[in-house]
Amino acid sequence: MPKPAAHSAPVASFLLTIPQGHAARRLLSYTATLPLSSPDAQLLAVVITIRAARGGTARIGAAAVRELRLDDAYRAVADLRALGWQLPDRLLDLDADAPALVTVPPLAAGPDDHPLPLGKDPRSRVSGWTARTLTAPLLTGTPPAAQLAGLFLAGHASAHLNGTLPDDLPRACRDHLPGLVTSGFLTHLDDDLYRLGSSMRNLVGRLPHRADPDDSPPRKGPWKVPCPARTTRAEWAQWKQEARPTVRQNAEAVERCTVCRLPRAQVAAAFTATRYTSRAPRHVRDAYDAWKERNPGHSLQAAQATAVFRTRHGHGPSYGQLCSSLGWPRTLRSIIVERLLADRWLAEIPSVPWTLRPGETAAAHGILLQPRAARE
Repeated sequence: MPKPAAHSAPVASFLLTIPQGHAARRLLSYTATLPLSSPDAQLLAVVITIRAARGGTARIGAAAVRELRLDDAYRAVADLRALGWQLPDRLLDLDADAPALVTVPPLAAGPDDHPLPLGKDPRSRVSGWTARTLTAPLLTGTPPAAQLAGLFLAGHASAHLNGTLPDDLPRACRDHLPGLVTSGFLTHLDDDLYRLGSSMRNLVGRLPHRADPDDSPPRKGPWKVPCPARTTRAEWAQWKQEARPTVRQNAEAVERCTVCRLPRAQVAAAFTATRYTSRAPRHVRDAYDAWKERNPGHSLQAAQATAVFRTRHGHGPSYGQLCSSLGWPRTLRSIIVERLLADRWLAEIPSVPWTLRPGETAAAHGILLQPRAARE
């Protein structure tokens, strides 16, 4: 008598494919760059943006807004209207049953200028993912900042539930991370590393993570993007031996810095990795222009901060260290530093990390580095 066929292990059913996971993260990044004043407005922007992503218009009911439990819905609507979004008053009408038509002019742009180009199917799937994640039992009834954090953390988690806090996670969301651990939405949180609870497995964005096991993921077919191999000590020593003297000296200064105290592997990875540059998307450039208007003295501040950093550390700051020390948005740090370099407020060794220093324009304003002998 033939043996019965063995039952295969259950396969996880993911709501998003890998490309759709990338689309979900683009949605979150786009809304994170909008100049909004509260998590209420940011969360409402996510819900409206994904519905209006194709064509710039969408219908949304007052019930859908009420489900978000915004702390100040009127202020959130006012913030979005200040961006030129057209939101009717009945969007907040408790007695309104019929959906209201909303218009987001930037999303009506053509393919070349569209800040969030999505096909019909990806838009629909990401919209469904957004709704399903926000209505997950572990997020239902939580404050808007916690719901927004849930979207970011789910969207940046791997199929094995591992993730690293994204750079564009809104600051207000970070205050609610301990509460997400208490509720079980997160089962692990250590500095920037986290792990989602198992009940969120089908809602992850499937972004590969270094903490994932090397065995096959819980689905058929390949999906993982291979992570670059870690630089060994021998490879790192060989790289320093072959590097130009100025680059090697800077690498060793960072590696030995008693202020930064960075892990050797992190320093080695930063210096040996290939750095790519590309033009910032339209919505990032617009967000930068708005930020620059609000921060007219930022160029002088950056040059002064870089000089002070070098005096203390013996090497330049990274883009992240510079912007963090000045309280500047992490989502705009690349374009901010690129513009400062272009205007010669800052200078660096091209494609070499931790080499920022005051540039020619800063020198013309009296911001100079002290000679090494004087610092010592």
